[in-house]
Amino acid sequence: MGRAMSAVDAYDTGFEGLAWVPGRTFTMGSNKHYPEEAPAHPVKVDGFWIDATPVTNRQFAAFVKATGHVTVAEKTPQAADYPGALPKMLRAGSLVFTQPKTVVGPDITQWWSFKFGADWRHPYGGRSDIRGKLDHPVVHVAYSDVLAYARWAGKDLPTEAEWELAARGGLEDAEFAWGDDLIPNGKLMANTWQGTFPTMSTKPAGTSPVGSFPANGYGIHDMIGNVWEWTSDFWSTRHAEPAAKSCCIPHNPRGGEREASFDPREPEIRIPRRVLKGGSHLCAPNYCRRYRPAARHAEPEDTSTSHVGFRCVKRTEI
Repeated sequence: MGRAMSAVDAYDTGFEGLAWVPGRTFTMGSNKHYPEEAPAHPVKVDGFWIDATPVTNRQFAAFVKATGHVTVAEKTPQAADYPGALPKMLRAGSLVFTQPKTVVGPDITQWWSFKFGADWRHPYGGRSDIRGKLDHPVVHVAYSDVLAYARWAGKDLPTEAEWELAARGGLEDAEFAWGDDLIPNGKLMANTWQGTFPTMSTKPAGTSPVGSFPANGYGIHDMIGNVWEWTSDFWSTRHAEPAAKSCCIPHNPRGGEREASFDPREPEIRIPRRVLKGGSHLCAPNYCRRYRPAARHAEPEDTSTSHVGFRCVKRTEI
């Protein structure tokens, strides 16, 4: 139980595609970056299995074929759920990133837009499709979609603490999932934005096939970059204070409270928010430096985008 298990080990024990994360007490969060990551505090998490890669389009397609599941992005929004929404906007669709040629000011609508017809099968809307991308992470999935998949697969969604422990790969207090250098010896360790976001990139912006970058110490791929990943925790603006005594360190914590997770900027819309982890291919040193295990972001349960996916856990001891 003291060593990290690789995906090969998981296959040998009958848990194909899963990696074992040994239970331990670790320091969760960070005091060095964004305020919502603080305070750094010790938590204890029992060992668990986690998908060695994000759930792919191929895997999600098998789920949809077996269950007939229709994702949130494929359904027409109801006016009662979105007070004040323009009737013309109440159509099925999802948020899509499009790289702009120029940017004036901080308005994110210069690179994000709600595209009618965008969903997991049509990641850029219109006539786009996932041909050639079956091994890319599935995107345009809302919280209810990923929870439905997890239950169908006999798994669950990770808590924020579980996800962060898995992402750290056995390292303690390291800045990144692989150490303290973003690009050690010039080697890219994750699918993140290369260049100045959002106008200049030295590579095409978008998801990459899962497993394209090195695994961490637990044999897990893509915990950082590629796509943000859902967790089961409700959003909170900061972590709880560290326990005053070692006997009181939180054990398998499930953070946040539903009521506190609502967005105060939109008091008329009562949609809970959950914690996303890991950053995506859009994270860059000049923008959204959240390609770190401690980083976190709020996402409304009903929201889907072209850079958010997920993976599952199985809480089974060996």
